[in-house]
Amino acid sequence: MPKILYSSASPYSAKARMAATHAGYAFESVDIDTNAGPEILVGNNPLGKIPVLITDDGRSVYDSRAITQFINRETRNALFPRNAAKRTEAETLEALADGIADCLLAHVYERRFRPAEKIEQSWLDKQWTKVTRALDQLNATPPRLPVKITAGHIALRATLGYLSLRFEGKWERGRARLVRWTKRFDEKFPELAALLPK
Repeated sequence: MPKILYSSASPYSAKARMAATHAGYAFESVDIDTNAGPEILVGNNPLGKIPVLITDDGRSVYDSRAITQFINRETRNALFPRNAAKRTEAETLEALADGIADCLLAHVYERRFRPAEKIEQSWLDKQWTKVTRALDQLNATPPRLPVKITAGHIALRATLGYLSLRFEGKWERGRARLVRWTKRFDEKFPELAALLPK
């Protein structure tokens, strides 16, 4: 059975596992400590980053966007629409969600790995400005939640899950529509909500 190497707190891992689950792509989850750099990880992704999808025939697929594209091909477009315009919309939403996650992780790593006296507050503020700008845009026009959601919807929910994990109470105020969107998503897709970052 294919394996997805993941970390429970990672928004990208959550996205990959949620996407595979939604697409009906059977896989085994393998929890990885990226700091330890185990052979199963670095032997399949020299960058030592998760998630990594390892196929039955031993191929390695990384990063999360490559994984969603791979799963989409394997499941005959379960994650992206065939229509070119709608597909671009889904891919753009996925890119926006991943971009938010990139900024959030940069924020977390700056505080986690640098001595307090070397933390660059102006850089943190710049990252947070990018996040709030994107969240405000999404709150103004939340993506519709059709029965057939895309990898874009899944990426957004995974990123909002990471926001709630690491920045609870710091992003929700003034964004009631986006908060309601997360609740509707979780009600419609409880099997995916169970895989959110923890």
